[in-house]
Amino acid sequence: MTYKIKQLEKISLNKPVMIEGLPGIGNVGKIAVDFIIDAVKAKKFIEIYSYNFPHAVFVNEKNMVELPIIELYYKKLKENDLIILAGDIQPIDEASCYEFCDKVLDIFQELKGSEIITIGGIGLQQIPKEPKVYCTANNKKIIEKYKSKSLSNNIYGVVGPIIGVSGLLVGLAQLRNIPAIAILAETFGHPTYLGIRGARGVLKVLNEKLDIRIDLSKLDEEITEIEKEIKTKTKEFSQLQGKKEKKSETNYIG
Repeated sequence: MTYKIKQLEKISLNKPVMIEGLPGIGNVGKIAVDFIIDAVKAKKFIEIYSYNFPHAVFVNEKNMVELPIIELYYKKLKENDLIILAGDIQPIDEASCYEFCDKVLDIFQELKGSEIITIGGIGLQQIPKEPKVYCTANNKKIIEKYKSKSLSNNIYGVVGPIIGVSGLLVGLAQLRNIPAIAILAETFGHPTYLGIRGARGVLKVLNEKLDIRIDLSKLDEEITEIEKEIKTKTKEFSQLQGKKEKKSETNYIG
């Protein structure tokens, strides 16, 4: 058993658009899709388990263990329906990632999907005040479709290889003639940083182009709270460093 697909509900969708967001730089993709799932009240219909996922379990809020899984949600809209790919992990190596993406594309084609959007982050050395949002794709038509003032296609030299599901899903979709676009937001490249502001930038683009009408005010509140915490911790760290330097200086003079 490489992958175990648990189907919770059989569904029929109208030319669905798939949105993928798994853990990565700044967790931009994960934050964005988790917010979409909550905002539109999407319903889970598939769970994917695999021996190619990390060899660990999570402890949930009920103090019980859970195997790592990746989930598919759906939401029926007036025009294109949505399929949302979410989870807390990614496949552990290159071969596993290829195999996983192929499995996802099989499911997508069975549901007669129309296009794919992947979400990720571009790691910077400093926290961006106003993160820029970029895109790249496997054909020019989908870039034209999502083109806006909020989204730049001038990405060459800005980002290197797009590693993981967010990149590979777009590349493998091309082999099947499935239009796919990767939307990437600037974020701080530190492993513990949450790129909520970058995720907001991506959601703004999706709101404009997919008409999903997500209220971003809740996300704005979270951004404000997190930035307050960062400022407080930065101030405390600076004070601590100052004390250490002062103590070191005193010892040197003595």
